[in-house]
Amino acid sequence: MGRGLTRHQGTRIPVQKIIVRSALLFSVLAVMVAFIIIITANTANKLMSTKSITNISIPSNILPPYLPTSFTSFDNQTNLSAWFFKVSQPKSTIILVHDTGSNRLQFDVETVDMIEDFMSKGYNVFLFDQRNSGESSGNTSAYGYMEWRDVIGAIDHVRKISVTQDVILYGVGTGCSSSMLAIHYLPTPTDDLSLYPEKIRDLEFDRTYIAGLILDSPAKYSDDYLRPIVEQEFRFGFLTKYFVPYAIRISSGESENVNLASQISRLSMPVCILYGEKDTFIGKEVIDQMVAERERLHPNTTIKQSFEGAGYIESYETNSALYLEVINNYLGTFFS
Repeated sequence: MGRGLTRHQGTRIPVQKIIVRSALLFSVLAVMVAFIIIITANTANKLMSTKSITNISIPSNILPPYLPTSFTSFDNQTNLSAWFFKVSQPKSTIILVHDTGSNRLQFDVETVDMIEDFMSKGYNVFLFDQRNSGESSGNTSAYGYMEWRDVIGAIDHVRKISVTQDVILYGVGTGCSSSMLAIHYLPTPTDDLSLYPEKIRDLEFDRTYIAGLILDSPAKYSDDYLRPIVEQEFRFGFLTKYFVPYAIRISSGESENVNLASQISRLSMPVCILYGEKDTFIGKEVIDQMVAERERLHPNTTIKQSFEGAGYIESYETNSALYLEVINNYLGTFFS
């Protein structure tokens, strides 16, 4: 028999052709993989290096009295700028964690009404710019994967300057992810601290210092805040949306696409969830499922409200009166 492989009876494919075709196929695959890697890296770099809103466009004379302050993120490298609004005999301190691309004034001038409303109900309010936002330092945004360190830094700073015994985290958009990841990395009183990094063990508070959680437009997974942006705003996003979040996670020193929905459903603290009926970014149906699971497990410590006509993080601007009414109901029910 001559050398070769039989394709059909009486027909042989020379080994040399098999090798050439295989080499060509592998070359094409290698080029495709290299292309995906390059596009993924470029997209991730653009997303992470985009500067957020820096101009805090509001006259200071319309703000309630506040203390300008600054603190260092939990990474001990990033200096963050903040305002602290203090009341006498506060019930707790509400820390607003803004969305990526925004700053401490998440709702622009309308944020003032919210601050005044919270203060009138007896709550301190702490507003800060996350890294690469507003007046804070840093040149990288990570959609929660770095910002959770900013949240822990904010909690630690509030603990030092406020007389309250706890804080309430209020996350908007990716601020939900930043807040949830901060909770995720903090130990509970019954955890074995030897399993935690030294920096976490050195903190003078644990998860119980966070008494409540307000979430405006929470996602099911932490990657879910990135995938729609990649798909909608970048070429080949339909493909790279599966890889860019991973690249950003690795760049941030994180490895896990955290199941936020599972965490939210397990938290014993009171939770308030707000979202838009027309949210196509995270998806109303997705948030509905999260709310249903949370209510199933913790019916007595869950308050939720969807807003007709509102899209992603548009609930407050769509119906601010109802929005504040729901939050005040939450605060009055669990913290008065």
